[in-house]
Amino acid sequence: MRLLRKERSQRQPSLREIKKANRTSWVMQNDPQEKTPIKKALRPWRALREIKKDISLHMYTTDFENTLDTYLRARFTLIVVITTEEERALQSIQSVCDSSRRACLSWDLAEGFQILGSKAFSLPNAPDPLTALEQVDKGEGEAVYVLKDFHETWSNPQIKRKLRSLAQRLKFTRKSILITTTSTKIPDELRDEVVIMEYPAPGIAELEEVLKRISQTPGIKINLTQLGREKLVQAALGLSTAQAQRVFAKAIVSDGILDDRDIDLVTEEKKQIIRESEALEYFSATETPDDVGGLEVLKEWLRLRERAFTHQARQYGLPAPKGIALIGIPGTGKSLTAKMIAGLWKLPLLRLDTGALFGSLVGESEERVRRALKIAETVAPCIIWIDEIEKGLAHGGLDSGTSQRVFGAILTWMQEKTAPCFVVATANDISQLPAELLRKGRFDEIFFLDLPTSIERREIFTVHLLKRRRLPQDFEIERLAQESEGYVGAEIEQAVIDAMYVGFNHEREFTTEDISAALQRLVPLSVSQREIVQALRQWLRQGRAQSASFEESHEAEGQFVPLQIQKS
Repeated sequence: MRLLRKERSQRQPSLREIKKANRTSWVMQNDPQEKTPIKKALRPWRALREIKKDISLHMYTTDFENTLDTYLRARFTLIVVITTEEERALQSIQSVCDSSRRACLSWDLAEGFQILGSKAFSLPNAPDPLTALEQVDKGEGEAVYVLKDFHETWSNPQIKRKLRSLAQRLKFTRKSILITTTSTKIPDELRDEVVIMEYPAPGIAELEEVLKRISQTPGIKINLTQLGREKLVQAALGLSTAQAQRVFAKAIVSDGILDDRDIDLVTEEKKQIIRESEALEYFSATETPDDVGGLEVLKEWLRLRERAFTHQARQYGLPAPKGIALIGIPGTGKSLTAKMIAGLWKLPLLRLDTGALFGSLVGESEERVRRALKIAETVAPCIIWIDEIEKGLAHGGLDSGTSQRVFGAILTWMQEKTAPCFVVATANDISQLPAELLRKGRFDEIFFLDLPTSIERREIFTVHLLKRRRLPQDFEIERLAQESEGYVGAEIEQAVIDAMYVGFNHEREFTTEDISAALQRLVPLSVSQREIVQALRQWLRQGRAQSASFEESHEAEGQFVPLQIQKS
């Protein structure tokens, strides 16, 4: 009986026992008379809190670790783990090996073989990559060998041949090779032998753990509310654990304390780090629907989906919206609308610079696309803004098909993505857009932004006058709206700015006459790009897009602004 009790006290508690321990813990806290017997009952489960803590810390890497464990049990002999966070990846690999009682050794060119797991293992001597592979071949028992930065040696034909032969022989053993690397390039000779795994970026749970470790450092002052802590961690999404730790540390050093005021500082640092990805730019969402004149149908469509990314929407069964395409001539408010969506939905806005995706080296462009989209999914839910998509993804015949591969990768991601990333693509010239981009399923809706109507022009003048701290009632808004027929919003804004320069140089307030004179000096795009406007309107008549200003296409057609403009 004593032996049985001893065995029970040493084994891991079952789920039923954990629940019982929780119940007895509640009794101990609420019934002082039961403290003594309850303490005895809790002895077998003293590790309960540590188990719960361990579960919470590793929840975000469960998928990766489960998949890796499956690969190892299936005797996959050559696995490449792509990650920029080697330390985190090694911790997950070690966790898998420890849980399955596999020996785990790491090797690098500087330190040779090192024991990575908790299981004892004799360390072989291997000062160079070729010797390391020979030692792996000679090793006995069940073991995992982690080779760091081994992709640097793939240009050596002898090492490449040795690695390929070794991967084939290890199928009949219980040994596996893992290679940690930041590159996705795999030699053609090894593609049939390699299984590629991408290590996930840190999620909210792990970033909270980083913040917790910093807060436990002696001398560090933390004064975060619960909501502030959540927003701070949310602001750090998209960063690696090392980057997040540096950003949090900088916030503390800047004013000696980490509090809710540091959320903006973390966001600014995040902008700089994301910009280093070479293809993404982080924008702060400050625009609201009141900053955009007109486009009432588009605004209502967006308001209807304002809560589309909430947990309540998922419980209701609603899928996350995919995105919209905004088609129209320059200056009609497409880019401003993208910023307005981020402000309305209170989501981060990431601009994907398609021009920056292309690199000079073979495979570099595809790698930049993969990295940019991975960051976007990590930051999600977010808005992905692709400006003038027809220029950035134009099919080129002299780039060995690189632009087509980049375009295809983005299209596939738009179709298959599961992360809540809302894509806002803008385009000026539909003739350059491939048919596969605008087919059903890529976007939830395609909106056409036409020349603003008289009512919309009045709203645009009002917006820009208020933006510059002027009262609209001090100007003849109706007259300006009539005189600006055929002008787009950007041209109206420029006319207001030009009038302000005139008033400033004459040391007086600018007037309606100044704005009117500025309008007369401008040549609107509706004149210089008349043919493009006509083609876009014909596209609307065919039912291939939704007007951003009117519910029905025939209603929009009846309100078309004339393209023949009389200039005095």
